[in-house]
Amino acid sequence: MFWAAHSTKDPLASSDSFPVDATGQVPTPSATGGTDAADFDRVEISVDGVAMVRLLGPQDRLLGTLERTYPGVQVHVRGNEVTLSGDAAQVQAARRLVEELVEMVRNGADLAPSDVETGAQIIDTNAGSPAEMLSQAILTSRGKSIRPKTLGQKNYVDAIDENTIVFGIGPAGTGKTYLAMAKAVQALQRKEVERIILTRPAVEAGERLGFLPGTLTDKIDPYLRPLYDALNEMMDPEIVPKLLASGTVEVAPLAYMRGRTLNNAFIVLDEAQNTTPEQMKMFLTRLGFGSQMVITGDVTQVDLPNGASGLQLVTRVLDDMEDIHFARLTSADVVRHTLVGRIVDAYTKFDAERQVARFEKHNPDSDGTSGNRAERRGHAPQDNQRSARPDNKRWGR
Repeated sequence: MFWAAHSTKDPLASSDSFPVDATGQVPTPSATGGTDAADFDRVEISVDGVAMVRLLGPQDRLLGTLERTYPGVQVHVRGNEVTLSGDAAQVQAARRLVEELVEMVRNGADLAPSDVETGAQIIDTNAGSPAEMLSQAILTSRGKSIRPKTLGQKNYVDAIDENTIVFGIGPAGTGKTYLAMAKAVQALQRKEVERIILTRPAVEAGERLGFLPGTLTDKIDPYLRPLYDALNEMMDPEIVPKLLASGTVEVAPLAYMRGRTLNNAFIVLDEAQNTTPEQMKMFLTRLGFGSQMVITGDVTQVDLPNGASGLQLVTRVLDDMEDIHFARLTSADVVRHTLVGRIVDAYTKFDAERQVARFEKHNPDSDGTSGNRAERRGHAPQDNQRSARPDNKRWGR
């Protein structure tokens, strides 16, 4: 056993790892502004065989995340002893989370704040074991494991395993393309497919780059650079050029897909929000035998001049089709800098407010109280009556 826990309902049972006040006495729950003694609990966990820095994170960053996740719990660490005290229900949830985090560390996972938050979410919703759900690495490259880090990402990866075509839709930083490429490399290594095809539309992001020198490959490479970068992270950089030269791995713009049938391949379409409806239909109909497709994109970042996105349309056309899954990720699944999630939420709120303002501007009577112009002036509307004068129109000369 690598950990041991001791729980007591008596807040005065031991003061070795419990905070004391200025007089050296252990404060009672009421004295610290906590819950009643009946709802108070304290748990001591002894962690063995695990480096505490891996469990707590650099500068105790994960410890701070744990305290923010369960605000009713005070966490104290001394050596390899972790003491949780506070609200009984939150203490028990925090205890289980610590146990799961210890198991994840023992499985070789490098913990991040998102693991703490996602683990708490899994525990609170009784969705299963965080250690089992978040410790399963898709790939291991250069000592770094690639794995889902949020519940939404885990569901996304599971959907790729269970469906032929999967759409990963969500904001920037949610790992849509990165996880899809990891699954593609995994499928190639397991010999489930014979080749990997990575593609994206060559659309400028709101600016004109002008004439680009060089061959056609030189011109389109800047648009495909993110795919090359991810590929080099997941595979040996010395092997990647050989796989590209042999056609085992192909990175090409979407325009190159027309007229082809893609058999025994794992195909990833990135930046799908910049496909037109016609391009999306063309791409989906390239699917051949033994192949699998993952389409990723962010419907809030469309760079097309006319704004008609094939990704937005396909969610309505194919939403109920069997063997096609739409995985929708949110700001809660962002695994970049913590500011990225807040930026996504801020823009989402701004766009929603702008849409409401635009709707009210073009629909002034939408609330049902404005009435017509005559009613707004305080006059009763008059019926449009035909003139009583005889019709003098001539029907012929």
